[in-house]
Amino acid sequence: MAYDLEEQEKLDSLKAWWKRHGNWITWVLIVVLAGYAAYAYWGYYQRKQAAQASQLYYEMQNAVVAGDNERAQRIAKDTQDKFGRTAYAPMISLVAAKMAYDAKDIDEAKTQLKWVIDNGSLDGYKAMARVRLAGILLEEKAYDEGMKIMSVTFPESFVSLAEDRKGDLLVAQDKIPEARKAYQTALEKASPDDPGKQLIELKLEEIGGSATKG
Repeated sequence: MAYDLEEQEKLDSLKAWWKRHGNWITWVLIVVLAGYAAYAYWGYYQRKQAAQASQLYYEMQNAVVAGDNERAQRIAKDTQDKFGRTAYAPMISLVAAKMAYDAKDIDEAKTQLKWVIDNGSLDGYKAMARVRLAGILLEEKAYDEGMKIMSVTFPESFVSLAEDRKGDLLVAQDKIPEARKAYQTALEKASPDDPGKQLIELKLEEIGGSATKG
């Protein structure tokens, strides 16, 4: 009998505790389980997005082979609209920019490059887009705008390329001392096997500098 009373007291105590805390615990469990479900779905969603975007990348390769700029621009827009958060979107957009540039559609090329700068998921793609866009602006003699595009911190692997482009923009503005400094930095940051080093050295020599002295 004492055993039954003791068990009943424990049961009553448990019921009272659950009455006080059970609702809160239930909501915690719901949140945790919902979070796990969302995480699992997000992983599935990302894999599905990447798989679908990869198909568009394959279609872009076909457009490049065919030299079909109009098709390339459609593919780029579809990728940006539907799969803009995947790594394929900036890759496809950079290719579309090159296709547009080669087709003399400069405005579209700039649009594609600006999309990568504003929306790219990886710093390397954004850096490449900035260098290419600054090159177009150099051709358009929009030097101030070009320098503004380049006035960011670049990933280490892109510093040489970026400084080289800055040097070009500065020479075009007849800012020779600043250009020498940019080319000198480009040489210092270039990898030993960089095929562009010789060209940078020639540019530097043309404005009275050298590979060892700016």
